[in-house]
Amino acid sequence: MTIRECYNEFGGDYAEVKNRLCSDNLIQRLIAKFPNDDSYCRLCRAIKEGNREEAFLAAHTLKGVSANLGFARLLDSADKLTELLRSSPYCIPDEADLLMENVMGDYELTVAAIGRYVCSTSVKA
Repeated sequence: MTIRECYNEFGGDYAEVKNRLCSDNLIQRLIAKFPNDDSYCRLCRAIKEGNREEAFLAAHTLKGVSANLGFARLLDSADKLTELLRSSPYCIPDEADLLMENVMGDYELTVAAIGRYVCSTSVKA
């Protein structure tokens, strides 16, 4: 699997991230580290516990990492959840459940594609 195929598989924007970061080696190293980022786990835990502030911070972080790495699909779903949580300062709105399902699906798709890519290359996390 090539890095472009990996990005295509999870709905990423490889051309944009390549234009910004300029180095395939840097992109490869950064995406290999993504599954170790704890923002998604923090988001899941905060949603489960009903902690709106922590859920917002974790969703915002996941959104930022996704933007930096060109993960367009995950960026979109994380952005929608972030903005919903931003608009409700006291609790997690019921609508967050559906948006969280979208984030979960996009995250799992992204991590699975990255895992296949890393296994098919010599890139190390």
